[in-house]
Amino acid sequence: MSNFKRATVTGGPSRQDVLAPLRMTQIVGSKPLLPAEILSTILDYVTVMDLVQFARVSKRMKEMVYDDSRWVQRLRLLGCWNEAEARKRAEAAWRKRAGSQGLPHEEQAERAGIGVNGTSKTGPGGRDKRKSRKGSDTSWQQVELRVNGQREDALDRKTGTTDGFDPVSLSPNVSTDPTSSTTSQDPLSRLAIFSHVRSIRGQARQEYGNIHRALNVYYDDAIACRDHTTATVFKVYRDPNHQARMLANLLRFADSDIAQGWQERQEKIHGLVDTFERAVAQEFEQALQTNDVDGKLKKYAQVLATLNGGQRGVELFITNSPIIARKGELGNPLNCLPLGPQVTFSSHESQKFFSQLATTFNEQIVLIDRIFPASVNAAVTFLERVGKEVLSEYLSTLFDEAHRTGVELYLHAVSSTYHQSLYMAKALRPSKDSGDDFYESVDRIVANAFELHIDLYLNEEHAHFKRKSEAEVSEWERQLSEQDASMQSLYMSNVNRQADKRDFLTSFKKVVMMPVNVLPTFPLSSPFGGKSATAKALVNGESLEIPSQTPSQLPTRPSTPSMINGTSLSASRSITPLPEPPTTELAAKVAIMSSRLEGIRSLFSIEVALNLVHNAKSAIERAAIFYRAQSQFGEDARKQCQLIFVLLCQILGLRHVKVGFDQAVAHLTNYDPKEIQNHGHTEVKPLVTFLELVNVGDLIQQMLDVFYEQEMVATRLTDRNDFLDPAVKEKKRFEQMLDERVAAGLNKGIEVLMAEVEFVCATTQKAADFNPEASGQASQDIMDIEPTETARKIVEIVSSHTRMLVGSTDKNMLDVFNQEVGLRTFTALCKHLKRQRISVMGAIKLISDMTHYHTYIATLKNADLLQYFIALRELAQIYLVDPSDAKELATIIADGERFKGVFRAEDVYEFAERRADWLKIRKAVERAMYGIGCCVM
Repeated sequence: MSNFKRATVTGGPSRQDVLAPLRMTQIVGSKPLLPAEILSTILDYVTVMDLVQFARVSKRMKEMVYDDSRWVQRLRLLGCWNEAEARKRAEAAWRKRAGSQGLPHEEQAERAGIGVNGTSKTGPGGRDKRKSRKGSDTSWQQVELRVNGQREDALDRKTGTTDGFDPVSLSPNVSTDPTSSTTSQDPLSRLAIFSHVRSIRGQARQEYGNIHRALNVYYDDAIACRDHTTATVFKVYRDPNHQARMLANLLRFADSDIAQGWQERQEKIHGLVDTFERAVAQEFEQALQTNDVDGKLKKYAQVLATLNGGQRGVELFITNSPIIARKGELGNPLNCLPLGPQVTFSSHESQKFFSQLATTFNEQIVLIDRIFPASVNAAVTFLERVGKEVLSEYLSTLFDEAHRTGVELYLHAVSSTYHQSLYMAKALRPSKDSGDDFYESVDRIVANAFELHIDLYLNEEHAHFKRKSEAEVSEWERQLSEQDASMQSLYMSNVNRQADKRDFLTSFKKVVMMPVNVLPTFPLSSPFGGKSATAKALVNGESLEIPSQTPSQLPTRPSTPSMINGTSLSASRSITPLPEPPTTELAAKVAIMSSRLEGIRSLFSIEVALNLVHNAKSAIERAAIFYRAQSQFGEDARKQCQLIFVLLCQILGLRHVKVGFDQAVAHLTNYDPKEIQNHGHTEVKPLVTFLELVNVGDLIQQMLDVFYEQEMVATRLTDRNDFLDPAVKEKKRFEQMLDERVAAGLNKGIEVLMAEVEFVCATTQKAADFNPEASGQASQDIMDIEPTETARKIVEIVSSHTRMLVGSTDKNMLDVFNQEVGLRTFTALCKHLKRQRISVMGAIKLISDMTHYHTYIATLKNADLLQYFIALRELAQIYLVDPSDAKELATIIADGERFKGVFRAEDVYEFAERRADWLKIRKAVERAMYGIGCCVM
């Protein structure tokens, strides 16, 4: 087509002028009516045959139709294009082309002594440029296009056609009947046409043309025929397997049909395939009825697998299998809940169901291996149907009925059946072609069966533990309240208020305070003395062997509680009989106070803590099954186990232990040693009972530690190194609460102990102990240098209480307790010393007492505390100085290094004032210390 046209001549020179037409010619440019982009889009909706005709219009249209990307797109729709293979072939072609053209030119250049591009072989610096060939601007894509263009031109010259399609489909003179002998392809070779397709850039049109030439005639016939039974494909191919292969090829070929009206054409193809599939499925089902496993079943299963993967045959097999058709024979879920006064879950019945299910499934897997080809993964499909229609229905019926019956029954049912289902999953037999992920599929299907119930189960597990634990603690609190009320009623029942008003002092002196022991308890010398082995045995539910004791080995002091709901954990022992009720109100109140102090040990119970720990252990072990199975809801189960442990710490700590310690501190606050008549023992009973309570608290903490290590850390439900873990945080909060309560109680107990020490100092220290001249004992020739009775008694009282904490509490807390007791004892002794009158002869007794205190403090192995008592022992030396040597006494008082900085000179001066002869030597001492009475000459 030319780019110009001749203009119309309306006038001008005559025709005799030869150049006249040329002068009158006007060049008019012609432009295409539509842009190339729109034309390319239109071609996407044109059939393949129309594309071939369109390519013959012009060279420009031919280039547009022959564009390789257009045919690559169709091959992609067929699933026949491999980009990696195409890239590999293109790179190989480029290397071959570049090698054949570049090497001779390089050889000639080397002989001439010049470079490939006309330059010298070496650069300005003499560097060899043969390794740098970047001057060539010919890329492998350009080489590829040039090669493909040359190939197409050669093909045009050789055949006279450039479409690359079967000429039969283009020429009306050639028969299009695939049964005709004039066709160029064998019918059997058409079945494997897709296996011969190659991915070559620049030849996508030819590759698609081969597919089109083989399948298009059947495709057009299937669309054109009105009766599916008369389709040409069924005439050419008589074998059902060959028919299935060709129909599968037509289904695949239909995916590349993107021309206008493709939906209607695909519907007709699918209709033809559905008709064939129904006929084959009917034959397959009839073979199932006759159980012809190795005959028709295997044959038609192969046909269905060739047609579309064989899922229709798999569904028929599963539907008619006994595990689906007669699933009621496997077991009744209601048999797991037998009727009776106490409905319990029967794990035996559920185990029978899972065992029979696994046996029947394995039998069907054997048939699947015999019937279906390797390409059909029927085992997983069968397993999914079994999980959905058999396992899920069985579990839903069982869980719903168990939940209506009782929550605890429901919890046992869920955890037991899940545990049994895991064993069933291991017993299932995979098919020979199931693959390595068969058991992963089994675990996934089992998890899906439990997925609908897991959220409710975890919530019920947490709520049930909370209700049961709170009920346990509430029952304990109720028993304590009733016990306290009955005790008050007992002591106040015999009170005569009028007589009490008339004889107040007499009634107070006649009150006999005897310990009231209502609850039997753990003896402190029993195996529960704060040992970790005992805590581990309690947590694991092991029996405790308490050695028999002789009467001389029986505990001589009260013991810690261990009874609730009428069950005792301690060794049998005699219970102190209840005293006679007092007859006055004051005596009754004093008896009530004494009884409450005695009852400090029963403010919280080991058995209550043990029951809470066992309840938590049962709940966590049930929930942890879902975590250990590594199921899809394992993380939810792990978090729920952590919440149960957090709840255990909260109920055990805040509701039980903390309340008990607070009540114990309140009872210690009300203690007054002046109201106690019998001080013959070396122990302060309220403090002793509180220290026993500390032992109980320490045992509870050890039980919690053992439980945490065994049930939480060892099973990887929590990480002890993760400080943000809720279980770790709550455990530390429990330990901090226990330390704070123990510290507050020990502080109050130390105050009680110091009150007892001061009471002993005030009531047992005689005036003649440090000032024998006042009682006429100074004339004795032999002086007793033993410590006084008061010093011995104070050391016995303090040491007996410090020894109680050894082995039952942390070493740091023990050191703090000992240091605090020692400092407060030092303060009490200083106050007591300032109330005495000490002579030179009595100083020997005082030095003995101070040495006795120093010897005891040295056993505590606390160097800082020992400095105070060393200073106190040095302080006693000021009373041993003779009155005539006032200057030496003044030197001792003013010597600050002598007392290690514990006492200042002013403090020592105050102690020196307690000398019996102070009034006589005062002036001499002050003159020596301050220079009083001196004059300057």
